[in-house]
Amino acid sequence: MTSPWSPETGSLDLKTLGRLYRSGALTPSAVVDAVYDRIARRGDDHVWIYLAPRAQLLSEAAALEAAGPTDDPLWGIPYSVKDCNDVPGMPTTNALPEMAYVPETTGQAMQRLAESGALCLGKVNMDQFGVGLVGVRTPYGACSSVFSVAHISGGSSSGSGVSVAAGLCSFSIANDAAGSGRVPAAFNNIVGLKPTPGLISNSSVSGGGSLKSAETMTVFALTVADAVAVGRRMAGYDPSYEFSKEEADRVAL
Repeated sequence: MTSPWSPETGSLDLKTLGRLYRSGALTPSAVVDAVYDRIARRGDDHVWIYLAPRAQLLSEAAALEAAGPTDDPLWGIPYSVKDCNDVPGMPTTNALPEMAYVPETTGQAMQRLAESGALCLGKVNMDQFGVGLVGVRTPYGACSSVFSVAHISGGSSSGSGVSVAAGLCSFSIANDAAGSGRVPAAFNNIVGLKPTPGLISNSSVSGGGSLKSAETMTVFALTVADAVAVGRRMAGYDPSYEFSKEEADRVAL
């Protein structure tokens, strides 16, 4: 007999949550409550730059439940976003508070996640403007590796790595030009997926990214299968972004 899912320690991987959602043993609302409680227990860990109000996420989860589960593997799945990617209604700062703005729209990749029924918890910490691989170049305070407060998280996608590894969300969307989507994954023992540039459009990234021809949006996840599922949903040709590749619609991730 399968053990019941624990709000304190239950896995947030896509296979586990999807199975429980579709069996009726668990709801997105229950998962939202669980992850907000987990975030509260960690205290000021410098992971979050902006955390959406719990009531907002519970309302979004309730709307999903009213419509009923779909076959999309991202339905009802909680995730975080590195703070150089635009999410409508959430401030983007690039880890520079003085340059904060609240976007009204986003690009193709982030829009596809929203259409899947994934639940965005908020924006997470990073090396300012994505420059650095250490995760400590931020005015919001540096988050540490999940294994030791004496060790760095890695960067620049520091909050993405820690938010997934600490069990606060199922996956995180970040960016990688020279290692930002892989170094924090390695330092926190999770999966970091950097697709070939052009497979996932950077039109969701603030300013299109700092190194547009080589940078790409990346996925932090608990398993390889999870990372591929998220990457596959985001991938595709985007005519609005100059470095998007037409063959992205024909490549199987």
